[in-house]
Amino acid sequence: MKTRVKICCIQTLEEARLAVRYGASAIGLVSAMPSGLGPISEDLIAEIAPSVPPGVSTFLLTSSQEADSIIAQQRRTRVNTLQLVDAVPVKTYESLRHVLHGVAIVQVVHVRGEESIEEARSVAPYVDAILLDSGDPTLPVKQLGGTGRTHDWTISRRIRDEMPVPVFLAGGLTARNVAEAIHRVHPYAVDVCSGVRTGNRLDERKLSLFFRAVENIVE
Repeated sequence: MKTRVKICCIQTLEEARLAVRYGASAIGLVSAMPSGLGPISEDLIAEIAPSVPPGVSTFLLTSSQEADSIIAQQRRTRVNTLQLVDAVPVKTYESLRHVLHGVAIVQVVHVRGEESIEEARSVAPYVDAILLDSGDPTLPVKQLGGTGRTHDWTISRRIRDEMPVPVFLAGGLTARNVAEAIHRVHPYAVDVCSGVRTGNRLDERKLSLFFRAVENIVE
């Protein structure tokens, strides 16, 4: 099965259409964050999300940790997938499941060491997928994504091999390293933000090279 591609940090309707045209199976729409690339207003997210064709997932990246706040964001933006970029209590997952029927939940695990394996094990029963990224939520200003850094893919592979749910791989991916990342981790999907952007714009040349690198992989 070919590795899917999620294009994150979408800024405009035009960028969403470009990502879909090249074959993205999901787009990421970033709401307010303490740091990192790509936050846009919830009004703009609500404009972009319904423009995406059926079969392409719309991910809302949220740093909120309380269920009521996340539910309100989903209702304002009408995305079909929630990407929780910070750790949340189990009661948050339970509330989201109870209220938001049919909305997928993807939990980000920031791979910083061996402890990330246990973190992934602990959240897997409550989510539809896990996304492995390279942030650091322990910093005074939390890094919750968009760092442009890779992490230890050997740990990512161990997590992927154990997980009963699909695993997305993010963190510093580009057209130059995505093939190696896929061969080493075998994720369900790869997720890219800064690796296909120049300045604050989606770069069609980089986007094309990234998709070509993924499509040319021979398993």
